[in-house]
Amino acid sequence: MVKGNPIPLCNRQGGFRICSICHRNFFYRCTYFDLPGSPFKFNLPFSVYPGPGSCNYLEPLSYLIEDVCEVIMFDPKGCGRSSYYGNGYDIDSALHDLERIREEYGYTKWIVIGHSWGADLGLAYSMLFPQSMLGYVSISGSGIQNDKEWKEIYNRNKAEKDELKPDFQYGANKIVHRSLINSWRSFIKKPLLLKDISMIKVPSLFIYAQNDIRPAWPILQISNLIRNSKFIIIDGAEHYIWLYENKKLSEVLRTFIETYTDNIL
Repeated sequence: MVKGNPIPLCNRQGGFRICSICHRNFFYRCTYFDLPGSPFKFNLPFSVYPGPGSCNYLEPLSYLIEDVCEVIMFDPKGCGRSSYYGNGYDIDSALHDLERIREEYGYTKWIVIGHSWGADLGLAYSMLFPQSMLGYVSISGSGIQNDKEWKEIYNRNKAEKDELKPDFQYGANKIVHRSLINSWRSFIKKPLLLKDISMIKVPSLFIYAQNDIRPAWPILQISNLIRNSKFIIIDGAEHYIWLYENKKLSEVLRTFIETYTDNIL
């Protein structure tokens, strides 16, 4: 059983909570189910992280697994409804925010799901905080690259095809977005990065969409570096996979839960 304590603000509507560790005002939204015979209202915690500078847009993703685990969502600081009065921040700060939220909830370990750039942040979290993780799920990540050809293909596909996007309740914080992108580009230049990735022992799942306008090769490379990992293509889907193939995505996520954790129903 993963240690944790139910928080009154955890419900579908969400609410503000001052983190007792970092003293910032985060907007949390959680879903959970009642587990018979358990003193807690959850069995397995998931944390989901959106793209850089974005509010939480992953609630539809939580619907796919909320009947088997608790899903913790939040607007990163400076985004959506969460407060922040600085001029942007770096990868280290974002990673420690994840740790503070885990500690705030009292979990010993959790599974981290990231989408798009949030998937890349989850990779960094797997390297730096493996002791806090039960598993890692990357959905539509971009990988550890700042490749010119990758960008050219992406920009060409975007101009010719574009892609369906979810409804974002709040606009992106451009300052936070740029600061995190710049910090990520510095992070991926670390000389021991590939070695560190190859030493990840956290069970990892890499999910990509067949029709994503972003080339998949960076994620394939990372998946093949990690021993305990799996790469799955979702046919007929684009970058925001749940808008196209939510049933298939749900099946893939549930299989990962059942295969790689002991904390299942």
